[in-house]
Amino acid sequence: MNSSPMRMPWVDTAKGLSIILVVMMYSAYNTGEYTGGVGFLHYVIGFATPFRMPEFFLISGLFLSQVIDRPWRRYIDRRVVHYLYFYVLWAIISIGLKIGIFSRDPAGMLHDLAMAVLQPYGVLWFIYMLAVFGLAAKLLRQLAVPAWIVIPIAAGLQMWAPHPDSYAVEQFAAYFVFFYVGFVMAPLVFRLVEWTQARPALTVSGLFLWAVVNGLLVYSPGYAMQPVGMQMGLAAWPPLHLVLAVAGAVALCVVGGFLSKFPAMEWLRWLGEHSLVVYVAFTIPMSLFRGAALASGLLTDTGLLSLAVLLVSIVSPVVLYFIVQRIGFGMFLFERPAWAHIDGSAAKTAPKKPLTAAAQSSRT
Repeated sequence: MNSSPMRMPWVDTAKGLSIILVVMMYSAYNTGEYTGGVGFLHYVIGFATPFRMPEFFLISGLFLSQVIDRPWRRYIDRRVVHYLYFYVLWAIISIGLKIGIFSRDPAGMLHDLAMAVLQPYGVLWFIYMLAVFGLAAKLLRQLAVPAWIVIPIAAGLQMWAPHPDSYAVEQFAAYFVFFYVGFVMAPLVFRLVEWTQARPALTVSGLFLWAVVNGLLVYSPGYAMQPVGMQMGLAAWPPLHLVLAVAGAVALCVVGGFLSKFPAMEWLRWLGEHSLVVYVAFTIPMSLFRGAALASGLLTDTGLLSLAVLLVSIVSPVVLYFIVQRIGFGMFLFERPAWAHIDGSAAKTAPKKPLTAAAQSSRT
């Protein structure tokens, strides 16, 4: 599939890096939970801890300025209904398989399905929050609340890191600032990436310096690596953590700009363009493969098993995507059907757009 001429390759390349880091985290920590060990991927994820999810949300906000002033109905269709469709669909699939079939607990399945309406379910929380963030940004725009008020308040919530009973409120506090900063800083990010693309030597030097500083602050005295997570060193201090998150998110955008210049990185750009294809479906093959691998006893090293789980978890959704695309059945898993639009645009637009991440899927 060729990239749309309306897309920016560096954005997709950066999203490709992001989805790999996200799946890597679940692969390493879930494997470590079962083996009780720590592998080399744990340290890679440890390095990326400050910016792994913030980068995804920051990129999702980059193109918000192009759609936020649209009429409510069209905006809600693109920025809210789009994500809720895939959230609901894959929550039903995941809960049905995990609890309804594997655990054989129909009552528990119905309970979790009902709770998924109020609280984001499992790894699908990211898609749930994109819809919430899109709605919040539109409301703030309608109320004419200036960015110089929104950003300090959102940053304060992020640093405060409340842990209420509501998981949705907790995640809103933790990540809305990055989504909104992406919206506000978009012109600066675009100019920075364009500037660095023309200066590869300086770009590599700057990225190396950033990586050293980020690594030293994460792995400073006080850090502790565990099978299911890590405790950062100085980087855990809330104000510094916030700075490192924004810096790391911008750095990954620059890395995306640098790598997008190489034809050999086309696979990474494609993966980023279809990042939500991987995101919504990777947990199912992850669980099946990890369980089979542990039962077989063929892979006992935590690092190697985590790497194998990572590869299977990324490749399997891609293979599924190509299969359903080839047979022409099941594309509702990755494309929003006409009935799931509320603005009537599906009937006017052909061909259908594949499921992509927020930053660019809302540009039409």
